[in-house]
Amino acid sequence: MSLGLQAFLAFLPILLSAVLLVGLHWPAKRAMPVVFLVTALTAYFGWEMSLNRIVASTLQGGLITLSLLWIIFGAILLLNTLKHSGGIAAIRRGFAHISPDRRIQTLIIAWLFGCFIEGASGFGTPAAVAAPLLVAMGFPALAAVMLGMMVQSTPVSFGAVGTPILVGINSGIDTASVGAKLAAAGSDWTAYLHLVTGQVASIHAIVGTLMPLFMVLMLTRFFGKNRSWKEGLEAAPFALLSGVAFTVPYALTGIFLGPEFPSIIGSLVGLVIVVSAARAGFLVPKKGWDFAPADEWPAEWLGSLQIKLDELSKAPISLLRAWLPYLVVAALLILSRTNDSVKTALKSLSFKADNILGEAGVGAAIDPLYLPGGILVIAVIATFFLHRMSVRDMRAAVGESGKVLFGAGFVLLFTVPMVRIMINSGVNLADMKSMPIAMAEYVAHTFGSIYPLFAPAVGAMGAFIAGSNTVSNMMLAQYQFGVAESLGITTSIIVAVQAIGAAAGNMVAVHNVVAASATVGLLGREGVTLRRTIVPTLYYLAMTGLVAALAIFVLGVTDPLSALAR
Repeated sequence: MSLGLQAFLAFLPILLSAVLLVGLHWPAKRAMPVVFLVTALTAYFGWEMSLNRIVASTLQGGLITLSLLWIIFGAILLLNTLKHSGGIAAIRRGFAHISPDRRIQTLIIAWLFGCFIEGASGFGTPAAVAAPLLVAMGFPALAAVMLGMMVQSTPVSFGAVGTPILVGINSGIDTASVGAKLAAAGSDWTAYLHLVTGQVASIHAIVGTLMPLFMVLMLTRFFGKNRSWKEGLEAAPFALLSGVAFTVPYALTGIFLGPEFPSIIGSLVGLVIVVSAARAGFLVPKKGWDFAPADEWPAEWLGSLQIKLDELSKAPISLLRAWLPYLVVAALLILSRTNDSVKTALKSLSFKADNILGEAGVGAAIDPLYLPGGILVIAVIATFFLHRMSVRDMRAAVGESGKVLFGAGFVLLFTVPMVRIMINSGVNLADMKSMPIAMAEYVAHTFGSIYPLFAPAVGAMGAFIAGSNTVSNMMLAQYQFGVAESLGITTSIIVAVQAIGAAAGNMVAVHNVVAASATVGLLGREGVTLRRTIVPTLYYLAMTGLVAALAIFVLGVTDPLSALAR
């Protein structure tokens, strides 16, 4: 089978999902079972993948789905707990005191608080946490999901305390063979990874500084009463401040300290600067902006998660006590990812399945306490006592949260197994490489010397399929390194833009959209969200590719392996 035909067949499930979700406006619960079936048939007949491996991959996807549902449940449960305790009402009052302007609230909650959650936890948690919080603040559910997805861009490469770099790149590249080449050039793998980390941080900072502006522009254009770009541009100075306040400390941390803390430090510094600026009125638009009255909103904007704050604010609660559960989440996430003793303790409860149905490398593990879902549930228990809740209110929060899982579970039970079939398709009787690698190789052969322009799109493709920057890096980092080496261009830049493209791809990853939509009761309108988030995704990929090409061909940026290539 020719490479072109392999690439087309491998791309078919992605194309079909786009046509059904975006073009035909099918809900994901109808579209994804069809896409799963097409993927399985393509693997069986096109790749000659064994039926046993297809079934094993499907079971593996089911186990991974349980992990995702656990995270979704934890995020919704925390929100519903705060709803019934009166915490959400206090949080909303607090943000109103900082600024009643919805654009400013977007930049503080969705952008900076979302970046912090991504840095501490990763794996789609920002949208799962920020989207329902925005709904509680009075945002339309569709706007909340769109903003929650958009924040899964710049901070993602250093999400979960650097996991996409520390695990994704380290596991995705043959460090032994590359290390030997680096040794011959007078360097080593540690120095090379540090160089890649600095390049990831620098390019992200250049491209990502405009993301807050994109967020307010899309908010006012698609969810404002006047459908106006101009009303978004009025907040441009404050949006750019929000971007720079995050990306400058973020880039410096990546360059000098490494991959663990750029997103965390960038967001914390950014929050201090931006909240202080908002309180002082610095660069805040003179004219405030709000949504039209809720009774004028189109039906498609609304999810089933409705929070009537006036009814639930039974007793005043202080702003500090209201925020304590989120501070508990942040502290536990950081501690669990940085302290080996805490990590070991939380991972002591683990459910693991290796070599499912005898298929080598097809397995999954569920660590319920270590996963963000477990951290969120621990915070919920703490909230019960901190906010002096009644058992009746706690029972109501649990019941409301459980209802949300059924719709999300159905969709994800088809989406995630589809992903695993594609990733595991490299073991087959046709002696063909896996579907993602086939698509990537076709791109490289087609574009040749201008490949740096398209390298980020390859990383995004991996994230679109897997819903994970880390997994995309594991699948494609070695491939990207090999293409750069064969073309004689700077390998570290290409590996860096692989990680950046994979971060941007999270904005359009189907099961991330499904998971975020589930937290606000918006299942069935995933295509609408994807039509919105494709715009910032294309911006991110195009700008990253352009910066990479300029760095390589104009500025002549090199790495330790460049001398060997010459």
